[in-house]
Amino acid sequence: MILIAITGASGVIYGVELLKALKELNIETGLLISDPAKTVMKYELDEDIEEIKSLADHYFDANEIDSSVNSGSFKFDSLVIIPCSMKTVSAIANGYASNTISRVADVALKERRELVLVPRETPLRDVHLGNMLRISKEGGIILPAMPGFYHDPKDIKDMTDFIVGKVLDVLRIDNEMFKRWEKP
Repeated sequence: MILIAITGASGVIYGVELLKALKELNIETGLLISDPAKTVMKYELDEDIEEIKSLADHYFDANEIDSSVNSGSFKFDSLVIIPCSMKTVSAIANGYASNTISRVADVALKERRELVLVPRETPLRDVHLGNMLRISKEGGIILPAMPGFYHDPKDIKDMTDFIVGKVLDVLRIDNEMFKRWEKP
């Protein structure tokens, strides 16, 4: 199972599009949405939150600290936090498991499971970079939401698909979400 967590950074479309891609690939998913992400969704998406939840096979409340997903005995393969706010990056880097999302990330790192963070912030402060480096040194993968342009994107969907495809690549899931680099 791949767990997807959507936090309160701009770019919630990345998380929703990843859920859609995994559903299309028939890959089991669990979903967590932070309260700030729910607020951001109201501004950035036309989709209803219940529709978004229905894209996942399982939904876990981001504030339920006694949820089964918080335990190392809960079976999942990977956790992707997309987008990942700097608050969440900081919590993970410093072992501050104050909600379900940061706790599951803590479990992923301590159990040596795959953790992929898709930070969406600019510019970055030294503390942001230091926190991401700390997570990377523990085995987390930092995949910033920085779309490429060599595939000649025509619209926002093309740029979103590029990032979602890169996440799938990191998870070793074959995909054709974007046109790969070819020497002209």
